[in-house]
Amino acid sequence: MAELIVNERVRIPDDELRVAFVRSSGPGGQNVNKVSSKVELRWSPVDSRALTPLDRDYLLSKIGKTLTNEGELIIVSTLTRDQARNREDAEAKLVALLRAALTRPKVRRATKPSRGAKERRIAGKKHRGQIKRDRKFDD
Repeated sequence: MAELIVNERVRIPDDELRVAFVRSSGPGGQNVNKVSSKVELRWSPVDSRALTPLDRDYLLSKIGKTLTNEGELIIVSTLTRDQARNREDAEAKLVALLRAALTRPKVRRATKPSRGAKERRIAGKKHRGQIKRDRKFDD
């Protein structure tokens, strides 16, 4: 694989990703003791060429707490007993995390209620007040 495509702006070159295969923990019989199927995918957003300075700053503000002391992001996958599928899963997790972290919220623009909306609101209040006045009985 040449690069990991996150979105139209961000493409992570394969040489920036470090993959390590280690033995999984937990139940699984002898397979756990023999096969290194757990995948640790490491990527350093601080040193990455894939990010613009603005994207890097925004990303670090969002995921900065999940980075190691060396500034690496570690994604772990133990979903299956197959190394290749776990690597694909780890890459998919990284892409999903980065897409979510790089998505900027839509800017809210303050608006005023229209004249018609104001009139409907006042008419509703007057109608409700009239209903309450009609409840009173005359002595």
